[in-house]
Amino acid sequence: MGTGQASSKAVGTDASATVSSATAAPAHVVAIAGGGTAGHVFPGIAVAEQLHCRVFWIGSAGGVEGKLVRDAGIPFHAIPAGKLRRYLSARNITDIVRVLAGVIASVRILRRERPSLLFSKGGFVSVPPVVAARLCGIPCFTHESDFDPGLATRINLRFCERVFVSFPETVGFLPTVYQEKAVVTGNPVRAALRAGDAARGRSRLGCDPGVPLVLVMGGSLGSSFINSMVSHIAAGLVQKCFVVHQMGEKEFVPSRTPGYITMAFIGEGLADIMMAADLVVSRAGANTLSELAALGKPMVLIPLPTTGSRGDQLRNAEAFSRAGAAMVLKEEETTTQSLLSTLESLIDDHQRLSQMAARASSMSKGSPASHIAGLILERMA
Repeated sequence: MGTGQASSKAVGTDASATVSSATAAPAHVVAIAGGGTAGHVFPGIAVAEQLHCRVFWIGSAGGVEGKLVRDAGIPFHAIPAGKLRRYLSARNITDIVRVLAGVIASVRILRRERPSLLFSKGGFVSVPPVVAARLCGIPCFTHESDFDPGLATRINLRFCERVFVSFPETVGFLPTVYQEKAVVTGNPVRAALRAGDAARGRSRLGCDPGVPLVLVMGGSLGSSFINSMVSHIAAGLVQKCFVVHQMGEKEFVPSRTPGYITMAFIGEGLADIMMAADLVVSRAGANTLSELAALGKPMVLIPLPTTGSRGDQLRNAEAFSRAGAAMVLKEEETTTQSLLSTLESLIDDHQRLSQMAARASSMSKGSPASHIAGLILERMA
């Protein structure tokens, strides 16, 4: 990992511009920081695949990023990390201490590894390495996947030379003084995902050709709400289709219903299963939406409500709904019966599924990973 072909695609403030291929000198090293969820990890891995230099990762000791990054063949360095909150909490005091400890640990790692640039993929664990990079005089770039920037990005962009965003509208959410730093790149998607094989995916699951396949994903950590809804309607749903359901490690319950497969986390074979899916039920994390768009998958989205988030998933889902790529169901209004009716009607409407698939594909343009890698290589050159 980190030794793949560099992109010959454009670098600069115009995503459509092109320049000759940039080649990093062998001495160049790139640090990548981020974690907390797979959505902060997979896009960073996608960028690492496009770089012509040594890459290492800084993340939290207890997050999902450690295993995902090591599995991708990227050296991983763990630091203490504290959660960033917009509300009053007694835990803010201890977490501030952990953030400071994370900065100190990051400084030590950066001085030892001597990267030419740090690329932040977001999440609260990315803040200490970004601050440490500024203290060490190392240039930083950061990327925001969501429609509107999260708190970590709002902090990081103060210390970064550039902020990459997935949607043109995101630039308007940035403080005016930082908007000139913005570059619209899209959200990076791993090359392996596009190499999935639908027939192989169906074979893995034991799903016969011609049987509609519905994939249910509640994010890398799972969703209690989606898990409960789908498990209750599974017996009725399998009368129309085959269902594979990623539930998350903590939420996993083995299935006893034929035609309904549950998994804690779909690792190996995910690309094949996603490629085989005729319809996907999901939360509305930005990385998941970008991956589904890249594969042209129709979606039924149940975003996290504002009671459990800052509302970013609602805005992500609205963007895909406006484009005609997804149907959006609000969690507080969704019942088992309404979800079952929605899925059954879509499964029977082949024309609408085809239209939604085409609209989803239209939201995935160019090669964001190559674009970002080109910008990184150009800055180091």
